[in-house]
Amino acid sequence: MIKDILKGSSEKMDKAVEHVRNELVKIRTGKATTNLLDGIKVDYYGTPTPLNQLGNVSTPDYHTITIQAWDKSAVPLIEKAVQAANLGLNPSNDGTLIRIPIPALNEERRKEIVKLVKKFAEDGKIAVRNIRRDSIEHLKKTEKDEHISEDERKTAEADVQKLTDKHIKDIDDLIVIKEKEIMEV
Repeated sequence: MIKDILKGSSEKMDKAVEHVRNELVKIRTGKATTNLLDGIKVDYYGTPTPLNQLGNVSTPDYHTITIQAWDKSAVPLIEKAVQAANLGLNPSNDGTLIRIPIPALNEERRKEIVKLVKKFAEDGKIAVRNIRRDSIEHLKKTEKDEHISEDERKTAEADVQKLTDKHIKDIDDLIVIKEKEIMEV
């Protein structure tokens, strides 16, 4: 029973860290990455379709993303969807290829983005701590129902705390990497 609680806690904490990682990938750093366009849906024949299913998305250089649409009629739709995504990107097309230049970030904008990154990190840490709290409550309830002893509960609580510390460290490591990437000129 304790193993199940610990396993469930670990899985939930992994998901919280993964969520933070996914949010950080979407943050623009002044460097071209196809991940910036993840989550953009194009209204293609009345169906919201992920951008990467409508064409080949690539980064030919450090400051440009290109989208080669498989259906030429989708080019204006893709361009419109990228503009509507409010990523601060300005796509242009030549009829077959959409080019999205990634502008360099100024110092003020970099600092704002770092604040946003720290907010995502704090939200992730809060989620991990909430999982810890729920796990400890579950352990106490299990002890109260006389399924485990007090010693077993205390040992399991220590294990939950170790899991929490590990996952918070993982989030901190992600933040350090992202901050370095953002502040890089």
